[in-house]
Amino acid sequence: FSHEAFVYTTSQEFLTGTVPFVLEALERDEQVLAVLSSEKIDLLRTEMAKNVHRVRFVDMATVGANPARIMPVWMRFVDKRVAGRGVRGIGEPIHAARSSAELVECQQHESLLNHAFDSTPAFRMLCPYDVALGPEILEEAARSHPFVYSKGRVVPSMGWGLEGGPARPHEAALPNPPTSFEQLAFAMGQLHDVRAFVTHHAAAAGFDAERTSDVVLAVNEVATNSLRHGGQRGTLTVWHEGATLICEVQDTGQIADPLAGRRIPSPAAVGGYGLWLVNHLCDLVQVRTGPGGSVVRLHVRPNFATR
Repeated sequence: FSHEAFVYTTSQEFLTGTVPFVLEALERDEQVLAVLSSEKIDLLRTEMAKNVHRVRFVDMATVGANPARIMPVWMRFVDKRVAGRGVRGIGEPIHAARSSAELVECQQHESLLNHAFDSTPAFRMLCPYDVALGPEILEEAARSHPFVYSKGRVVPSMGWGLEGGPARPHEAALPNPPTSFEQLAFAMGQLHDVRAFVTHHAAAAGFDAERTSDVVLAVNEVATNSLRHGGQRGTLTVWHEGATLICEVQDTGQIADPLAGRRIPSPAAVGGYGLWLVNHLCDLVQVRTGPGGSVVRLHVRPNFATR
């Protein structure tokens, strides 16, 4: 797996880097998937008119509003590869319109790609970064990508493996809740109280019945995991950030699988659907785990972003 950061300054420079990357793949009869904004997809389609039918395009706004939903797209792509053929991807999850919380989760996603596909043969992924994002984001990209793609060449990233590199997935600290919040401690036999608590706050936030059902189901799934795996008790904290309802569940358990909620559940599996379902119900999900326990923070807006 070759995970490559590509820094560009203009739309033309974006094309100068991505088009040869794709054309080389097609010359080698490799399968190509590009997960980009609709604007970048239009740029590539126009530039590659003669070969556009050989490239699969997916709108990042459709699949990646919650960055945790991007990983399954790449997993399906790799799983469906034709035997003996290489695969290439272009993915640009980070853009200027991302909120600060979404940005952090995109960076978590980039780090987790290395874990998810480390042993995948003949898979190159190019991750474009607009230089206008700023030096901090570009430095993080250098730390989360083992390689850099520049002028058609792949070279080792100078930031990869340095001290102060990216936090291990799920260990980056979350900002503290605001001073105004409400909290509910729960234990076995009290999931009804959890659901009632969330229903009350969803109604206060102006959620309709369908969206209220979504957030109640999501919190119920996380709280159930706390009861089963997190010491049979937990704490639910709720607050508002503008129109967004934040529900955070904290317990003393640990989440062992860094890809929990991102790995596609097997149809034959018993369990393993909780965080997967949560990721598809919520606008943003932040999971953190460590020696002191686990935190799952759900961001839910009244009008759901693209599922």
